[in-house]
Amino acid sequence: MILLGLLLLIIGLFVKVSLLTTIGGILIVVGAILWILGATGRAVGGRKHFF
Repeated sequence: MILLGLLLLIIGLFVKVSLLTTIGGILIVVGAILWILGATGRAVGGRKHFF
């Protein structure tokens, strides 16, 4: 999710499409939160690991 967000963010910046930049930023933040929660061993959404 973080890589997809980063890809959308870069494409959005180069093409100057603010919607892609916004969605990319949101995906990066959500992906980072899920990664941190998963690394601490906390179950998120009933799952301990998100692959």
